[in-house]
Amino acid sequence: MDKRLLRRQSWGIGLLALLLFIAGNWDQAIIGFDSRFVLFAQEMLRHGPGFFPTTYGQPYADYLSTSTLLTWLLSLPLGRVTSFSAWLPTAIASAAIVALVYRLTAPYSRRWALLSIALLLLSSTFISETRSVSLDQMLAAVTLAVFYLGYAHDHFSSPRRLPWVLLLLLLGFAIRGPIGLVIPTGVLCSYYLLNRQWRPLFSVGLLALALLAACVGLLLLLAKLSGGETFLQDVIRMQFLGRMDGREGSSSVWYYFTSSVGNYALAYPLALLALLAVLLNGRHTGDGGWPLLLACIAAGLIVMLGLSIPEAKKARYVLPMMPMVAIIAAYPFHRPDGHLFKGLRGLMLGLWTVTPGLLIGALLVARHRFGAQLEHFQGLLGLLIGLQVFIIGMLAKWRLHPVGPAFGAVLAVWSSYILVVEPLERSLYDTRTFSREAHALIRQQPAPLVLHGLGKDAKAIKFMVNVECDRVPLFTQAPADLALIHGPAWLVMDKADFTRLDEPRWRALAPVLTGQFDKNTYVLLHLNGAGP
Repeated sequence: MDKRLLRRQSWGIGLLALLLFIAGNWDQAIIGFDSRFVLFAQEMLRHGPGFFPTTYGQPYADYLSTSTLLTWLLSLPLGRVTSFSAWLPTAIASAAIVALVYRLTAPYSRRWALLSIALLLLSSTFISETRSVSLDQMLAAVTLAVFYLGYAHDHFSSPRRLPWVLLLLLLGFAIRGPIGLVIPTGVLCSYYLLNRQWRPLFSVGLLALALLAACVGLLLLLAKLSGGETFLQDVIRMQFLGRMDGREGSSSVWYYFTSSVGNYALAYPLALLALLAVLLNGRHTGDGGWPLLLACIAAGLIVMLGLSIPEAKKARYVLPMMPMVAIIAAYPFHRPDGHLFKGLRGLMLGLWTVTPGLLIGALLVARHRFGAQLEHFQGLLGLLIGLQVFIIGMLAKWRLHPVGPAFGAVLAVWSSYILVVEPLERSLYDTRTFSREAHALIRQQPAPLVLHGLGKDAKAIKFMVNVECDRVPLFTQAPADLALIHGPAWLVMDKADFTRLDEPRWRALAPVLTGQFDKNTYVLLHLNGAGP
């Protein structure tokens, strides 16, 4: 395939993917884990950039400011942080992944390339992380870019471009800390090891080790300059020790290998079946894509094995293996021989064909359960019915041509996610309505704000991200802490916690506001100067 044509096609596919990834996103309510990153960007808009993001005016030890700087730059023309400016860096990273997957596979087979992209876009964690602030998705783009540079030098007659590799490794560290440099280095070194390229293996490995040492030293220096010795210890604990000791996430050694069957469906379970077919059928004579398949297997394994060493594990951490898994899963459409590959092709074609129908059934069940909370029901139902008819019509006319049904399924899944799943999540886990109503009442009678039982780094952030001001609340956790609170003051707490307060001063109080906050009922209380 002509290189210029391949470049234009990959750019075009990447742009189409980006349009899909940002569809319907402008000023959605911020929920869940995104709240932390949006709060970072809000404070940066108010106070200017720094080496570390801040919460409540204090530097936050778990991340560098790289992703926050991107959101800050995108938010400057708008004057505020929106879901669009927060999500756009992740959407761009995801579009880059799509373009690179195409550039890796299209020289062997355009069908393999397109179906690899389809399986990538149908994978659950890829979808949810693309429509959020996801440092791990950004790292996945960096990792795939490093992998592409190593592979393209040997198979597509591209220059080695070591300076670009080192720059990408530096970017990975800036985004995700030490793990952001180690993962792409491990992927590239696994490729060199697989092909017994000892000189680039040791040169890249040693350069990456030196770069890691320099970056860690600079990180610790910036931490000390930003917050002194105490903050430096926080950075060491959160970015190094905390990721190894299992204090957050699962600690099972096999977590990624078992949980990915659901977290990365459809691609991951189909990739396991494709690997089984490869083991039973062996190598096909004249298979030009065999080196890419082996390189993807090695890269995916090194990510999953490497990240299985730390005890702290979360599904999103292994996103860098997702592009390789999608390429492996689509391999049966590149491999013409063998009954197992034929059976897998039939299985995938069947799954894509029935996807709109299955989503129609799920939509009707959701309508029965959630009723008026379900937005865009009629429009989505019509779209899914149309897609189902279209896919069946394609099969009847062109017989077993997989690309049309695959992307029909992609459109069905993404439409359902954007039009139904996201609005429903934001309705069930809404924090904006209660927070803004509470803030409006507080502004009418200014007084100190007490957040009881919200957690400084948990639900409190979900409250503060919606009020967009520099107010620093007082945090209390146990009922005994409330004995130290004297009016005038405003208190926010879970209604269940409020009903359990036995002291007369609290029993005499009536909530000024009651509302839903993150799927729970919360109350706003006003404590005047003389008591309740």
